[in-house]
Amino acid sequence: MCLLKNGMRTVEPINARSMLDAAATASADRPPVERRRRLSPAALAVANQKVGRAYSPIVIAGVVRVIDFVMLSAIGIALYFGYAVPLSGFYWEFLAAIFGVAATAVICFQAADIYQVQLFRGHLRQMTRMISSWTFVFLLFIGASFIVKLGSEISRLWLTAFFLTGLAALLAQRLVLRALVRSWARQGRLDRRTIIVGADQNGEELVQALNTQDDSDIKVLGVFDDRNDDRAMDTCAGSPKLGKVDDIVEFARRTRIDLVLFALPISAETRILDMLKKLWVLPVDIRLSAHTNKLRFRPRSYSYLGEVPTLDVFEAPITDWDLVMKWLFDHVVGFVILVLALPVMGLVALAVKLDSPGPVLFRQKRFGFNNERIDVFKFRSMYHHQADPTASKVVTKNDPRVTRVGRFIRKTSLDELPQLFNVVFKSNLSLVGPRPHAVQGKLQSRLFDEAVDGYFARHRVKPGITGWAQINGWRGEVDTDEKIQKRVEFDLYYIENWSVLFDLYILLKTPVALMTKSENAY
Repeated sequence: MCLLKNGMRTVEPINARSMLDAAATASADRPPVERRRRLSPAALAVANQKVGRAYSPIVIAGVVRVIDFVMLSAIGIALYFGYAVPLSGFYWEFLAAIFGVAATAVICFQAADIYQVQLFRGHLRQMTRMISSWTFVFLLFIGASFIVKLGSEISRLWLTAFFLTGLAALLAQRLVLRALVRSWARQGRLDRRTIIVGADQNGEELVQALNTQDDSDIKVLGVFDDRNDDRAMDTCAGSPKLGKVDDIVEFARRTRIDLVLFALPISAETRILDMLKKLWVLPVDIRLSAHTNKLRFRPRSYSYLGEVPTLDVFEAPITDWDLVMKWLFDHVVGFVILVLALPVMGLVALAVKLDSPGPVLFRQKRFGFNNERIDVFKFRSMYHHQADPTASKVVTKNDPRVTRVGRFIRKTSLDELPQLFNVVFKSNLSLVGPRPHAVQGKLQSRLFDEAVDGYFARHRVKPGITGWAQINGWRGEVDTDEKIQKRVEFDLYYIENWSVLFDLYILLKTPVALMTKSENAY
């Protein structure tokens, strides 16, 4: 990630923590944060459109590769056992050859560049490339067999059947895939929903360049600009002005946004930095367009949207295959933990029921991914008539609202075990991630997002049952600026350094942290 600095235009790295520190220094001079901004009628019209969850082209292409390999291997093995084995017996070498043919086919398809979602939508181009590649694979196999003098031992009928059946299966699979991809495209699941910052001539040229590209997945929703003078247009190449930059955060929380693209000239460094301090909390890609800038770096410095060069500033965390891996980790490991924890949960539920009247489980509104409000399950730890669903009052030491059993299960975090249902069945929590704070969580009289500027950046990923901040001692009551500041810092570190192994490490460290670092948990 990079920004251009001063007149020298040197590249300087930016990370979330430095942005947090910069924002914190200015927080004292800022007016109180408005909890929910009003959007313009044009922005509301876009936000109210029904939009499905996006599908990753990278994951789709990867899944198609796996399907190709498995399907071709299965066809070759089925034909081998159905025809060749009864005639000449079984040889392991043939199985190795079949897997080799399937793997070589995938490699050739990749070399032919047919694993692209744009090509999946088409018909003729991908079919001709596929037929050519599949034919080349068999010619290569026949040539290799001749060189090692195995031609007489290979059944010509089996080889012909493998070629024709494999080709027919590939063509049929691509027809089905073509129908699926076109259906997903109509639903908008393959679009990169984009907003442009800068409603001026640069913005209009950028929108035109994006809209005129063939097979582009960019869908421009509109433009945003703070200027109210003649420099700010009401529309840019047909895309309406939706509001000011301050409206983007609220807009992105009402509808799916995948990319924020700045059309401002690089010379407007101060304006860009001020805007980035507001937008970096969003779980979206943020780029600077270099389309109209005269300054040029080496081609490798850019990422391209078709033919439009851009400079990456922030990237959405945990996307594509990382997201798939985290989903599998949450659901597989979460299900195992849930099964193992059921006896303990049964005992806790019985203790809660016998200790005080009221329901065993308690639902609380908390912030989820991208500030979505979610219901989090917990064992009830307070007296039922004193329940606080929004956590408007912080639980303190010797709080009279907490029951006898409640004190124990809060101290040991056993009250959090029902959140495994959120992970496994509702998928609105992860096993590991920033802890979801209550919607009305406060530090003294200030809401958390008012106490720490950049607080909502921790919601760029799905919240978790445990997290990096918690195993480092930052759990329990939040009664000082340092405690909430440290939580945010540790959460941002986790987001920037996420990996499956990091999740596993935090998960394994959690029981130790519960026993040794529970002094703040009431």
